Amino acid sequence: MDFCLGEQAVRVTVPARETLLTDVGRRLEAREGFALATLNLDHMVKLRRDPGFRDAYGRHELVTADGNPVVWLARLSGQRVDLLPGADLVVPLARQAARSGAPLGLIGATEETLARAAAAIEAAAPGVRIAARIAPPMGFDPESPEADAILDQAARAGARLIFLAMGAPRQERFAARARLRHPGLALVSIGAGLDFLAGAQKRAPRVVRWLALEWLWRMAHDPARLAARYASCLAILPGLVMRALHVRLRP
Repeated sequence: MDFCLGEQAVRVTVPARETLLTDVGRRLEAREGFALATLNLDHMVKLRRDPGFRDAYGRHELVTADGNPVVWLARLSGQRVDLLPGADLVVPLARQAARSGAPLGLIGATEETLARAAAAIEAAAPGVRIAARIAPPMGFDPESPEADAILDQAARAGARLIFLAMGAPRQERFAARARLRHPGLALVSIGAGLDFLAGAQKRAPRVVRWLALEWLWRMAHDPARLAARYASCLAILPGLVMRALHVRLRP
């Protein structure tokens, strides 16, 4: 489904988990680079406000639905997509990388978190090789010479599939820069995915996620940070619902 953002639109390009794994496997075997973003309502709010973020998203070949509202809006429009959050993609993609012989890179978070996440990934994906672990400094600019140096370091180490754990819009802007500087790299933006694996952040229990109430669980644990964010997300929903209905009902 295309989600209109003023004059532009962003599209969920990968409808299903198996489609994603097959496509990623093919690209890794062919040493074909790509960038993968996981679309949610918070991203859509930021995309409306930030032209640079929109431009970065436009350089992502793969976009999945990260968040039940995106899934529901797509289905309301008559299109079925799976829920594929970045945090849920780390282990399956690491296993695919192991099968394809593609070393991993981990960029983001802290050195301690990266070490623990690396151990968790190696345990869950036997045979995977983690070639690079890089924790950018505080205030890291994803469109700076420092970003280029980090990309060059990961590429020299042999990393081919890189998980970016920086949060939006930083990780998507970094991935877009990487697509220009190192076209053969595969980059996956996963937000707090490494923090969850490392135990640095606690994710909502599985039953809460199954009930589509992860947002409420997160809100209860961090209301000061998330109240304004969720209010902004709620504000854009009516227009998105109308857009989805228009797509469904048009001749």
